[in-house]
Amino acid sequence: MTVTSISHFISGTEAAGTGTDTKAVYNPATGAVTAELRLANRADLDATVAAARAAADSWGDISLAKRTAVLFKFRELVASHVEELAQLITAEHGKVLSDAKGEIGRGLEVIEFACGIPQLLKGDYSDQVSTGIDVFSFREPVGVVAGITPFNFPVMVPLWMAPMAIATGNAFILKPSHRVPSASMLLAKLWKQAGLPDGVFQVLHGDREVVSGLLTHPDVDAISFVGSTPVAKHILEVATAHGKRVQALGGAKNHAIVMPDADLDNAADHLAAAAFGSAGQRCMAISVAVAVGDAADLLVKKVQERALDVKVKNGTEPDADMGPVISSDSRGFIVKTITEAEAAGAAMVVDGRDLVVPGHEDGFWVGPTVIDHVKTEMSAYTEEIFGPVLVVVRVEDLEEGIKLINANPYGNGTAIFTSSGANARKFQRSVDVGMIGINVPLPVPVAYYSFGGWKASLFGDKHIYGPEGVSFYTRGKVVTSRWPEANHASGASYNFPSN
Repeated sequence: MTVTSISHFISGTEAAGTGTDTKAVYNPATGAVTAELRLANRADLDATVAAARAAADSWGDISLAKRTAVLFKFRELVASHVEELAQLITAEHGKVLSDAKGEIGRGLEVIEFACGIPQLLKGDYSDQVSTGIDVFSFREPVGVVAGITPFNFPVMVPLWMAPMAIATGNAFILKPSHRVPSASMLLAKLWKQAGLPDGVFQVLHGDREVVSGLLTHPDVDAISFVGSTPVAKHILEVATAHGKRVQALGGAKNHAIVMPDADLDNAADHLAAAAFGSAGQRCMAISVAVAVGDAADLLVKKVQERALDVKVKNGTEPDADMGPVISSDSRGFIVKTITEAEAAGAAMVVDGRDLVVPGHEDGFWVGPTVIDHVKTEMSAYTEEIFGPVLVVVRVEDLEEGIKLINANPYGNGTAIFTSSGANARKFQRSVDVGMIGINVPLPVPVAYYSFGGWKASLFGDKHIYGPEGVSFYTRGKVVTSRWPEANHASGASYNFPSN
C-alpha cells in the first residue's frame, strides 16, 4: 500500500508548512499505515492565524446575500461528494459506509440551517422609546474562530461549527483529529470551489503545541471544541484566561431507562443499535441500560440475541453493521475495562474481547459486549469506555433510575423506553441531562435546535449549532439613536435621562 503525505490547507491552498514532525494515519480495519500527516509548528500556526485575521476583516463586511450564495453552493458540493467523503471517513475511522453517509447527512442539515443566516441575524427595532429616540440591535462576528474536533465524526462535527461561524461572518481554522485528517482536506477544497475567499476556512494539523497555540494566540477570538471532559475543562480554563469565548463539549455516559411497560423488542433493537453502532464511538451512544423491575431478565436476553447477530466487518463491506475501534490503544483500554468488570463480579452476557475478523487479523477489533449486574463503583460504569460495550444496571423503579442518572457526573444524553405518557413526562422533567429521548435512543437535535449537555458534558454556556450557535459566533450591539431637527432645543440634562 502506498503511504501518502497529508499537508495543511492554508490561505486557499494545500501547504506543507515548515514543521518537520509527522504522525502516522492508520486504517483501523487492517492496522496498516495509510498516510503520513505533517504537523504544524509555531510558524505555521502564526501564518494561518494571520491569514484568518486578514480574511475575517473583509469577510465580515461582505453582504449576507453573497455569504448565503457561497453557503448554498457549498451545500450542493458536499451533497455531490457524499460517496467520496464517506470513503475517506471509513478508511480512517473504520465506521461502516452507511453510517459515514448518515454522518454527512446530519452535517448537511447544519449547512442548510446556516443558509438561512439573513433571517437568523435579524435584529430588533423599537421606535420612539423616548421623545425622538429609537433603539435597535444587531449582531457582529467575533472574528477568528478555531474549531478543535474529535476523531469520531470527521465530517459532521466540523460541519456543526464551520458553516455557522462562516455564515455569521467569521474566519474559521479547523484543527481536526490527527487520526482522521483526509475528510477535512476535502471539505477545504469544497469551500474554495464554492467561492469562499482564501483564509476564511483553513485546516491546520497538529498536536498539543498547535492546540496550545490556538488557545493562547492573541488573534484568535473564540474556540469551539468537542472531545473528552478533561480536555474540554482545560480548554475552557486556558482559553478564557486569554480572553477568548469558549464552547467546549465534553464526554458522556448516556443511560437508557427501560420500563416494564415498554415494547421490549423495540427497546432491545434500539439499545443494540445505539450501543454498537459506530463501535460505540459516539458521545451520544447508549452505554448504560437501566433495567427497571421485572423487565430486566427478558430485556437482557433480547439484547443478547441482537448483540450476537451484529455483523462486525470491514466497514467497506455492504452487509457490515459495525467496524473496528479507532486504535490499538483504544482497543486495549476497552478490553481492560471489560476484564475489570468481570473480575469485580459482573456477569458477562456477550464477550467481544477475543473477536477476530478473518483477513483483518491486524485490525483494531472489539466485538459487541453486554455486561449485566454492573455496579456503579465498577470502572465499566464510571469510565467513558467509548467502545461497543453495553452495561446493564438493575433498579427497582423509575425513581431509582432517575436518581442513578442524576448522580452521574455527566449529563449529555439520556432516553426512556415506555408506553406511559406519565412516566415519560416525569422522566423528562426530572433528569439533569441536556438532551432527552422518549423511545428515541440517540436524541441528537435537528439543526434548528442546539446540541449540548449539562454538568461535566459541557464547559462554557453555549450549546453548538442552531440558535445558540448563532449567538456564540456573534456579539450583540444595541444602538440608541436620536436625530433632532436643526431648530429643536437639545433637551440636554445633567440628570440621568428616562423619558
